[in-house]
Amino acid sequence: MNVQRLALSRDVAPAPSDSSGLVAHDLRVSFGPTVALDGLSIDVAPGEVVALIGANGSGKSTFLRVVAGLLRPDRGSVTLDGAAITEPSPRIGLVFQEPRLLPWRSVAANVAWPLELAGWSPERRHTRVAELLALVGLEGSEGRRPSQLSGGMRQRAALARSFALSPAVLLLDEPFSALDALTRERLNLELLAIQARTGTSVVLVTHSIPEAILLADRVVVLTPRPGRVAAVVPIDAPRPRTVATLDSAIVSEAAATIRRHLDVPDVAA
Repeated sequence: MNVQRLALSRDVAPAPSDSSGLVAHDLRVSFGPTVALDGLSIDVAPGEVVALIGANGSGKSTFLRVVAGLLRPDRGSVTLDGAAITEPSPRIGLVFQEPRLLPWRSVAANVAWPLELAGWSPERRHTRVAELLALVGLEGSEGRRPSQLSGGMRQRAALARSFALSPAVLLLDEPFSALDALTRERLNLELLAIQARTGTSVVLVTHSIPEAILLADRVVVLTPRPGRVAAVVPIDAPRPRTVATLDSAIVSEAAATIRRHLDVPDVAA
């Protein structure tokens, strides 16, 4: 993919230079008698990529919903650059495992949807959508419907839509897990390139140890329900990264540490 530099539109204010990033403190979330999160605290610095990994039911997706302002915690707080997050914010983007594109809209119209809601004029939307489609390599697909796209192309469109308002933080809830292995690997590399171009902070939920290590600066391992931080594993591999990065001794040590905290056998991934 020919990733072009994403020029921030003049109408989208950048994050303050003295921003403190994303801070989730002492989160507790329960659904009736079931406690999903209890005492979970995670911080993400501006421009940092953090991966969350844990067993099913450890509260990873619940955490993303709280950070996105879609779910109120029973206790604790989430702030972005010092401001409380209590409802959805254009400064926080969210991409699900399923692209959730509107089937009756074209690719361009799907990507433009947040801009329409924000009141952008048609001319401004057209310019911004062109930037975003170039960013994710979907030039020439503007008029196609989601049903005419491959799974990987649909996720690219969802990524483009999530970047529409230049979020400070992008939340990814296993966005490539439904794709075949080769497509998933290619999109992971493209995501690395996009993040490097935009400088957006990323919080990624995944069940894949290699994926977490390839993408993240730190991997946060969660305990089984209720979700708490079991370990924070720094990934010291240099950037830019490639698939060959996974063969380094640094990565092997990090993978062994993650598996130990997940209590899974330390075998080749």
